[in-house]
Amino acid sequence: MAPVGDVLAIGAVALGATMQRATGLGFALVAAPFLVVILGPFSGVTLANLLSAAINLIVLCMTVRALRRRLAVQMIAGVILALPLGVWVVRELPGPVLLVGIGLITAGSVAWVAVGQSMPFLRNRGGAVASGFASGFFNTTAGTGGPPLAVYAVSTDWEHRSFVPTVQLVGLVTNVLSLAAKGAPVLSWRLLLACGAAMLAGIGGGHYLQRWLPETATRRWMVALALTGSVIAIVKGLVAW
Repeated sequence: MAPVGDVLAIGAVALGATMQRATGLGFALVAAPFLVVILGPFSGVTLANLLSAAINLIVLCMTVRALRRRLAVQMIAGVILALPLGVWVVRELPGPVLLVGIGLITAGSVAWVAVGQSMPFLRNRGGAVASGFASGFFNTTAGTGGPPLAVYAVSTDWEHRSFVPTVQLVGLVTNVLSLAAKGAPVLSWRLLLACGAAMLAGIGGGHYLQRWLPETATRRWMVALALTGSVIAIVKGLVAW
């Protein structure tokens, strides 16, 4: 019989994969906190990066026709520019202070958008690069790269059909770079295979779920997940303070 921790990890992976396919975001926000608690900080985060990259690739293949290539390139450029700064900040600032600060900034941005106040400057030239920069920086320092992309989507009225594949490509590059820097997790093959099966089941469930979610409901879920990720970063920082 599988340990309770493994069962919870597998369930979190399935739920996170469902949200990722249905809304374009959500795997790391839903699954990573459980994986970190169950497997420890390094193994939990690196497993989340590995599975996230796999989900990004699978969902991208399923939705690639709607990909906005130019926008993806701009965001990826921002991600790459942010990585050195993120690594430097992580080395220089205490982890708890960093998590709380980023969580508060991101939560404020998401809340601002959630009440109907967009950020018009993101519509200008360079807005996509700035969003990618924020996503890459937040992912490197706090593991919460999704909220800045959700803020950009809501502020620019980005239609959901093209949002999903474009964000998957951005996330794929971010996760691959993160794994290249940190290395793969050392875990049992049984758990890895079980998480892989749960991931595929979640993607299948999310594929059918997104067909029934209207655009407004999907956008609400996306904002809610982004806010959840911000709150998780704050709580992690306060607990570790």
